[in-house]
Amino acid sequence: MGTIDISYLHLLIGLLLLVIPVYYLWKYKTGLVKATLIGTLRMIVQLFLIGMYLKYLFLWDKPWINFLWVIIMVFVAGQTALVRTGLKRSVLLVPFSIGFLCSAVVVGLYFIGIVLQLDNIFSAQYFIPIFGILMGNMLSSNVIALNTFYSGLKREEQMYRYLLGNGATRQEAQAPFIKQALIKSFSPLIANIAVMGLVALPGTMIGQILGGSSPNVAIKYQMMIMVITFTASMLSLMITIKLAAHKSFDSYGKLLPVTKDNAK
Repeated sequence: MGTIDISYLHLLIGLLLLVIPVYYLWKYKTGLVKATLIGTLRMIVQLFLIGMYLKYLFLWDKPWINFLWVIIMVFVAGQTALVRTGLKRSVLLVPFSIGFLCSAVVVGLYFIGIVLQLDNIFSAQYFIPIFGILMGNMLSSNVIALNTFYSGLKREEQMYRYLLGNGATRQEAQAPFIKQALIKSFSPLIANIAVMGLVALPGTMIGQILGGSSPNVAIKYQMMIMVITFTASMLSLMITIKLAAHKSFDSYGKLLPVTKDNAK
């Protein structure tokens, strides 16, 4: 049995469910009604546009086109990270892009080529969705971690200098702040992994079952999705912090102005 299609009329009826959360946002004067409506409209337009694009992407199924799409996703993710972290472009953009691209390529191709053992590792049917999942998870976890890392350094700068002054290397002095960034960013993901299938059924698994896959196949894919997103997020963060540190500290290990609000 294939996936049941949703007509545009019934899609519109389904979207009416948003009246409930919008009502409570309005009732309690949260100021989020406009942002919710604009965000929903953007989501609808963007998903329809990407749906049209993916239709032809799957039809063409050319390795260079697929990889170009990944490069575009990396660029968009980098711009989004700049906005959400408030870090200067010179500090974050290149390290973030390199960390994202390297992690996605290594982990994504490992999964497609070694675990799935596809003859064509650039097959659009697998390449685009897998890399899209990786990008989305890496972005959210990296933004949280980088915000925690740099805000912690600025807030506890005296402790950081104290560690340096007592003979600690830069890596040793930065370690407590990296630790806090990891805890803040990955604790929700670890908690989610722990209750997967017991408290919640993940969207990827539900989507596959609705698409006609057997539960056993969907379970295996979901296990691997959690593993590759966890691994890619961790790897990309470590690469990003390592590379960004070269432009975040001076030759004496002092934290430089890294955010846009103190760029001058």
